[in-house]
Amino acid sequence: MLDITVRDQKNLVTGEALSRALEEAAPVLARAQAGEEKYRDSQGWLNLDKWASDQWLEQIEAIAENVKKTCDAFVVIGVGGSNNAARSVIEALSDGTGTEIIYAGNTLSPHALNRMLQSLEGKDYAIDCIAKNFETLEPGSSFRILREAMAKKYSPEEAARRTICTGTYGSSLERLCEQEGYTFVPFPTDVGGRYSAFSCVGLLPMACAGIDIRALVRGGKDMEKLLHETGAETNPALRYAVLRNLYHQRGYVMEILASFEPQFRWFSKWWVQLFAESEGKDGKGIFPAAAEYSEELHAVGQYLQDGAPLMFETFLFVREPTGSLVIHPDGRRDDFDYLDGKDFGDINRAAFEATLKAHSAKMPCLILGIGRLDAYHFGQLFYFFQFACYLSGEILGINPFDQPGVEAYKGWMFKALGK
Repeated sequence: MLDITVRDQKNLVTGEALSRALEEAAPVLARAQAGEEKYRDSQGWLNLDKWASDQWLEQIEAIAENVKKTCDAFVVIGVGGSNNAARSVIEALSDGTGTEIIYAGNTLSPHALNRMLQSLEGKDYAIDCIAKNFETLEPGSSFRILREAMAKKYSPEEAARRTICTGTYGSSLERLCEQEGYTFVPFPTDVGGRYSAFSCVGLLPMACAGIDIRALVRGGKDMEKLLHETGAETNPALRYAVLRNLYHQRGYVMEILASFEPQFRWFSKWWVQLFAESEGKDGKGIFPAAAEYSEELHAVGQYLQDGAPLMFETFLFVREPTGSLVIHPDGRRDDFDYLDGKDFGDINRAAFEATLKAHSAKMPCLILGIGRLDAYHFGQLFYFFQFACYLSGEILGINPFDQPGVEAYKGWMFKALGK
């Protein structure tokens, strides 16, 4: 199970201060565990049985099996929360046994969109347009060009069979499905995009890619049980939420999510969106950013070590290395003989420990440890961070489920395009 430890050589938050803050935040935890009426329309994710029950998983798996049998590729059309969760797991764990996943709807660049279309040449494929609000420009425009491409390749009946839409009941997208004969699957109305990992939104693309979605949901449910049954003093999500707010109060306005495992590359993007969109409002919020080590130790690592004291760091640490690779002697004098016989897992661990020691002398460092990198533990991480983000936003004094700022640019964009 996930655990959280702190390395804070400056002792910015004493044990007494943390205990006092946890006690003060206990009512926040109790309300979150019970579910709050004021957030009723946004908390469909809080109980995973609602949208990730065995019944839902069976339906998702049935659709995915048909995709895997008939398609070389599956195009996920979505932006932000509509694709980040699925992509973070697929890019980390896909082993090639499922259908190739291609992403669209997350850019307006003609170069990127043409490359996406070129990647489909010579392949049989299906598409999934994921849009809770079927007014967002990026997925809507990509859906247009992909429908055009399918019309050139398939008969109208076959194109319809290969088109899936993940949208809300009663939406214009559902009406389009009824008119055209597309498959419709629900985007829960009571789940925001960035909280949608445990629904058809995230689970269907994962299943098509061959990910064990039952293991992922099982990890999420185990984390749900832990966080809903544990009191304030020992609840890991509350501890994380309280610590990040305590550091923020002490002037640390940025949080860096760091890892020595490139498999977390796309998970970091999901995490950044979750906290940026949830907390960045009302002139408040901790700015979330991510760093991939050891490569970026040679870049942002310099700033973290010697730059302005603006940030604290949260490490994702995998206790059991993914794979093994030993460096063998080759008889050549290259001054790297000290590596002979060492496994890269141990070398990577040494780099992590050294970085933690160096950085914790400059800034507070949190370590979130998980057993291994697999679907089960990704499920734990998704639920942990979603629940912790909820708690952190409540402590910060903002609504962690709305996103008014995201809408600000859209009016100007639609005006420029003549809508």
